Amino acid sequence: LELEDMHFVPMSALVGDNVVNRSEKMDWYQGQTLMEILETVNVDKDPNFDDMRFPVQFVNRPNLNFRGYCGTLASGILKPGDEVTVLPSGKESKVKALVTYDGDLDHAVPGEAITVTLENEIDVSRGDMLVHSNHHQPHVSSQFKAMVVWMTEQPLVSNKQYSIKVGVSDAGGSLTGIDYQIDVNTLEHNKVSELKLNEIGLCEFSLNKPVVFDSYKRNRTTGAFIIIDRLTNVTIGAGMITDAVSGSHEVLAAGEFSAFELELNALIRKHFPHWDAKDLSQLLK
Repeated sequence: LELEDMHFVPMSALVGDNVVNRSEKMDWYQGQTLMEILETVNVDKDPNFDDMRFPVQFVNRPNLNFRGYCGTLASGILKPGDEVTVLPSGKESKVKALVTYDGDLDHAVPGEAITVTLENEIDVSRGDMLVHSNHHQPHVSSQFKAMVVWMTEQPLVSNKQYSIKVGVSDAGGSLTGIDYQIDVNTLEHNKVSELKLNEIGLCEFSLNKPVVFDSYKRNRTTGAFIIIDRLTNVTIGAGMITDAVSGSHEVLAAGEFSAFELELNALIRKHFPHWDAKDLSQLLK
């Protein structure tokens, strides 16, 4: 579970020892009471200002002269003039303005609700994500592994279709395998074929379309997802993505382009410079 900070408190819930007030019967314990820990524990990490992630929640086009992309900045800093890439399509543009009800911003920080306008019109839809070009990129894949907690009586089983919501992106998907289930008492890893109510396990999922995500360890906003029952629309599970499944990336990073693609790119840049083709070997370095 990679717990970084643990507290042990000897207490009796029945008589209230060390719950709110320090117990007179345990003078050997000099630590905090449960309530003191709950009131002072740091439950939130510093925002991620490095990796700009802007999930598009709504495309606002009230007339032919305005096209804005609405959402809440998940992480990073976004400013007018920034070069951005739209994922999963890979199309690129520059930020023209950051529009809000109170006026345009000179920059946006995590948690701010903004409308982004771009220098040129490109195809951007709900569920897409804007990221900084030439910076650390998220995964774009239809397969990932995740630590899942199951929250319903009906077990999580393979090959059954579920609705999976990663950020603002919805996709149909199914469980393709369970690496192991964690015994919460001993932390042992057990081999199982299904996850039952309140069980936690490392699972692998396959979706019907590529989605954009980070690992939960790197970005908690873009690395979390929920599982929804397709019939009742009830949330039945929640997960933290650990990684994309090896070999499942839908968008290739620099160094993953084939030799033919790199040679073709070099040929185009040499003989057709007016096309302004980017150097693939320099992308995402």
